[in-house]
Amino acid sequence: MREFTHTLLFTRLYPETFPSEISSPENVKRVVFCSGKIYYELLETRRKEKVIDVALVRVEQLAPFPFDLVIDTLNEYPQAEVVWCQEEPANMGAWHHIFFHMRTALRHSKATATEPRYVGRHSAASPATGLHTVHLQEQQEIVRNALH
Repeated sequence: MREFTHTLLFTRLYPETFPSEISSPENVKRVVFCSGKIYYELLETRRKEKVIDVALVRVEQLAPFPFDLVIDTLNEYPQAEVVWCQEEPANMGAWHHIFFHMRTALRHSKATATEPRYVGRHSAASPATGLHTVHLQEQQEIVRNALH
């Protein structure tokens, strides 16, 4: 709450918030960028499964894209695979906006990755499946694919 009431700055990107829970940067194999509540599901599962080679990064400001902060983050994990994770279908959410920006950031960073990989639902006409059990199954698959 303090961030909303005692500062004039908006946090555009949160780098790995719990670095003590993961390996050293040179041993991180994947950096998962995301936005929204999927972060908390990724964090919970990472902790539960004791995944220590995946860093989680929250992009809070999608536009204008925070190139400087993304590049700084990519430089911290230059050998890691880069993933964009979202729970929305591929044709919804931020993926189409993020892809080209992430690719540009990768080109201007020390990262060996050249393109981000998408992890999320397949393109669909509807944002939801209509069945809660199917939604939960898809959500678990998204989280699993992002972390493994």
